Amino acid sequence: MTLVQLRHLISLAQSGSFSKSAQALCLTQPALSRSIRALEDELGVPLFDRVGRRNELTSFGREVLDRARQLVVEADELRDSGRQMSEGQSGVVRIGMGSGPGAMLMTPLLMRMATRQPKVRVVVARGGTDLLTQALRARTLDALVVDARSLKPAADLEVGTLREMRGVFMCRRGHPLTRLRGGVTFEALRRYPIASTPLSDEVARTLIEAYGPEAHPTICVSLQCEEVPSLVEVVRQSDAVLLAIRAAARDLVELDMRPALNGVARFGLVTLRGRTEAPALSILRELMGALLRD
Repeated sequence: MTLVQLRHLISLAQSGSFSKSAQALCLTQPALSRSIRALEDELGVPLFDRVGRRNELTSFGREVLDRARQLVVEADELRDSGRQMSEGQSGVVRIGMGSGPGAMLMTPLLMRMATRQPKVRVVVARGGTDLLTQALRARTLDALVVDARSLKPAADLEVGTLREMRGVFMCRRGHPLTRLRGGVTFEALRRYPIASTPLSDEVARTLIEAYGPEAHPTICVSLQCEEVPSLVEVVRQSDAVLLAIRAAARDLVELDMRPALNGVARFGLVTLRGRTEAPALSILRELMGALLRD
């Protein structure tokens, strides 16, 4: 039994004529007759009686017709759902975001989906790279956007859509450090609280190479959390100094460090190699290209 046969049954029940239904279905009359006969043979019961020049449903045929209509409607809905999902118009997408990309992408992604793809269910998880990677491997997340340098290399992970963004020290306007001439030394910076998200080993090495062992995050960072917006707000209202990507707080003042930090975050979209991709991820890639840049 196939959906095609059920569609033939529905058409014949509506028209009562093999010739009219065959014409409507773009079939020859013998082909339609074979289709209906094969359906009757499979069910073991006649579906139509010949009454004059019309073909009318038997009692069992009426029961089959009701169920056939339901099956065809559900099949059409399933096809439409598949089409919408393939176009990123429905379904579920579950994204894990590190603190840096989360600050840049989370609100725009949710706004985009709410206004242009309202039938897509979006779940955003925040956390450290290791925990998010575990969730990706457990298939509770479809993709991650994290600093690729904090990701442990693995054959089952695929990293794409890489975007580089500068990491800098920033403070509020009018901060005492902004009045220093000749740039800001790390020694001068250490007089104030330093705020940052959890930093990767690669960032720690960059800090130590530039400013010495005292620049290791476990030593110099006194305000740490995963939420960049919270850290930015603290820095706006205090003398704390923020270490983050420059684009995360364009209203803050970038400090002229001596020597320069030369730190770069490399944000990438991480998926499981060989896994079928959620269609809505194309929207995330588009936003990454538009927003993850200095």
